[in-house]
This record gives sequence, C-alpha cells and structure tokens, in this order.
Amino acid sequence: MMFREQIKVLDCTIRDGGLMNNHDFDERFVRAIFKAVSESGIDYMEIGYKNSRRLFPEDKYGAWKFCADDDIRKVTEGINSQTKISVMVDVDRVDLEDIKPKKDSPVDMIRTACYVKDVDKAIFLTNHFADKGYETTVNLMAISKVLEVDLNECLSQLEKECRCNVVYLVDSNGALFQETTEYLIKKAKSIVKTKEIGFHAHNNQQLAFGNTIEAIIHQANFLDSTIFGMGRAAGNCPTELLLGFLKNPKFDIRPVLDVISKEMVPLREKVEWGYVIPYAITGILDEHPKSALKLRESDKKDNYREFYDSFAGSSEVE
Repeated sequence: MMFREQIKVLDCTIRDGGLMNNHDFDERFVRAIFKAVSESGIDYMEIGYKNSRRLFPEDKYGAWKFCADDDIRKVTEGINSQTKISVMVDVDRVDLEDIKPKKDSPVDMIRTACYVKDVDKAIFLTNHFADKGYETTVNLMAISKVLEVDLNECLSQLEKECRCNVVYLVDSNGALFQETTEYLIKKAKSIVKTKEIGFHAHNNQQLAFGNTIEAIIHQANFLDSTIFGMGRAAGNCPTELLLGFLKNPKFDIRPVLDVISKEMVPLREKVEWGYVIPYAITGILDEHPKSALKLRESDKKDNYREFYDSFAGSSEVE
C-alpha cells in the first residue's frame, strides 16, 4: 500500500485535455469536473492556461485557454471545496498584467512550463508570481530530450535562484521507462533540496501510470493526472488509477467514476485522446506528438507503417 501524507494530486483534465479541443469546454462541463475533483478530495485542479489574448485569437479557443478570474468563479462558486485552483503559463505566452495579486484572484497556484533552455525566463516569471502571493511550480518539458549536463545546470539554477514550491519533470513525449524515471527523479532529488519534486507523465507507451508509481517510490510528492486519462495525444496518468493506488483515506474514487460515466464517456465519442498507434510511434522514437496529432486529422490517419517510416533518418530535435 502506498500512503505518504506529503503526496499531493493535481488533476489537469481541463488544462491538458483541453489541448485536444482548443480548451472549448462549456461551463457546465468544467463545473461537473470541478465538483467531482472536489468531492474526491484531490488537492489541486488545473483549470486551464493563462495565455495571452494577443497571441491566441479568442474566436479559435475556449475560455480555458485564458482562465479569466470571473470565468473561474462561475464554475467554482457554490461548491464546497478544499481543492486548490491551478493555472499554467507558458514562457513567452503570458501577459503579466493579466495576473492579479493572489488576494484578488480565485487562483491558488501558477505553474510555469518551459524547456530547459528557457529556465532563466521561467525563474523570472515564477519569482514574479511568488511575489504576488501564489504557490508556484516550474514544469520542465520534454525531459527525455535533455542532455545531462544541461539538466544538472538547470536543476542547480532552480535550487539557487527560483522561489518555486515544486520542480516538475514532464515526460512530454511519453518516452520514459521505469528505469529512466527512477534515474531522473533521483537526480532531481539530489540537486533540488529545498523544493518538492513533481512528475507529469504521458501515456504514449501505456506507461504513464507505471512511471508515476515509479516516481512516487522515489519520493516525488506532486503528481499530475487526468480523469479517464484525457490529455494531449495519448493522454496522461488516469486520475482514477492513481487514486486507487494511493490508498489514502482522504481520497474517494467514487465521484471520479461517476463523472467518467456521465461526462467523459460521452465526450470520448466526440474528441479522440488516449493510446493509438501513431502516438505510440512518437513515444517509441522520443518525438513530440505534434506529427501524430496532424496525422490523426488527415485521410491517412491509420497508415501506421508509412508514418513510422517517415521518421527514418530524421535528425529533427523538438
């Protein structure tokens, strides 16, 4: 049985899942997810991105690409909840003037996503958000692609210069195995001494749940998951599996199962996510799934061998 009081679960169904429908969820749906997450005792719910409206046209994206405070209040008010609200920002895609002080916002945590090469920008943003009173994380994307010397330097910088609460390792490509997950979590723990370590897995090789367990075993205490595994491309570690594994009495899996039946199963008929072969191929080859996403929108969506062969000799690095 895996019980550790320090473990926190962050459900990012709306944020990561929204990458599959341009974050165009209606208020009723988001409210239903928030209610289920709250009733299940989950620690955080990431409700979307705080992206710049200058960079993303509002007519092409739903409200959860921007997470206006008033929109968040509409879907959360009246629900008795101890669940904290998180939003994500991407380096170079946020307008700082949109971020009000914590005392004026329903948001509790702001997570800054970046590639290792942009860690300086992430540290600047994160310290700014910390100054405004928010809990903060830095999420290091595409961790499977990072050279060890660069990762060492990045983690040291975060430890010394960043006031984030958590450093997340993100398996953006769904390329990690248990051994590499163990190695990376141990490395992060050995360098980052004053912050928690988090883990965000993708399911390209059906390993998101297994790798999350591995991260837990090696003392990662912040864990991302999504209901019914809904996330970009192959999706993420399923919230329902994670709650079942953790055996913590504060968690109740039943509200999550209920919202899967009522909301996620019908949505799955309209929006595709989860394990399909093109996403598996990009995971095996440690490639970003954008090419597989493009394939799934084409008339060749099930031409798997041709897709695999298209990578032959490719040296493109994402």
